[in-house]
Amino acid sequence: MENLNIQNEKKITKKELRKSWIIWYLGAELSNSYERLQSLIFCASMIPVLKKLYPKKEELSQSLKRHLSFFNTEGIAGSIVQGIAIAMEEQRSISNDSNQDSMITSIKTGLMGPVAGIGDSIVWAAIMPIIIALFLPFAIQGSSLGAIMPIILYTGISMLIGYFLCIRGYTIGRNSILQLLQNGKIKDLIEGAAVLGLFMMGALAASYINIKTPMEITVKNSQPIVLQQILDSIVPGSLELFAVFSIYLYMKKKGPNYNVIMITILIVSIITSILGIL
Repeated sequence: MENLNIQNEKKITKKELRKSWIIWYLGAELSNSYERLQSLIFCASMIPVLKKLYPKKEELSQSLKRHLSFFNTEGIAGSIVQGIAIAMEEQRSISNDSNQDSMITSIKTGLMGPVAGIGDSIVWAAIMPIIIALFLPFAIQGSSLGAIMPIILYTGISMLIGYFLCIRGYTIGRNSILQLLQNGKIKDLIEGAAVLGLFMMGALAASYINIKTPMEITVKNSQPIVLQQILDSIVPGSLELFAVFSIYLYMKKKGPNYNVIMITILIVSIITSILGIL
């Protein structure tokens, strides 16, 4: 009966929820510290809520310190953790139970990894490649839509997803993500999104990477043998495939050192062009 009264006694309105969410959305991928990563922006995003829940300065200070602990997750899907944290802070302020302090921190810490996996698989491995694939032909043709529309479309989609997850997390509370993770369908969704993302990246690589060799093998009293024709007869796009997998293997072993990759591609392109290999 006590838990029911706590659930029915709401202090937070959608106004505070929107304020908190927009602060998190704008800074989740920007405000990072080497020591605690996203803890600063998460704490800042909780300020509109915590000010209303804890009018006393001492209680507000303790609640802010509680949200300065280490935190790192995917920015869009991480909105559900924010919603859950808001719901738990609301319950804690109503019940005035200090034992819930460690529970709030534990829930945040325990959820940031699984939520990051969901966000990376769906947002970055599926949604982003699809948006890029849709408008890349416009960019190749010199149309400004190829540069503008992906930004507008991604921003709109990510805002809708993030806000929905924040509200959903607040509405259902900490059980929301537990129900989501325990449901077998979410595993199928992540695997499907990962496969779709791989298909899209493969399609982009095959469509927009073009590597050819002009090398020919001269045979006496016969027409020269064109090396590119031999490669295409064995595996079409073999040079493109070799280049993509070489970069992939490098990133898997050394990490995403993009500057090194770009400089290497530039040097290899210049040398092979001078030598007439590619």
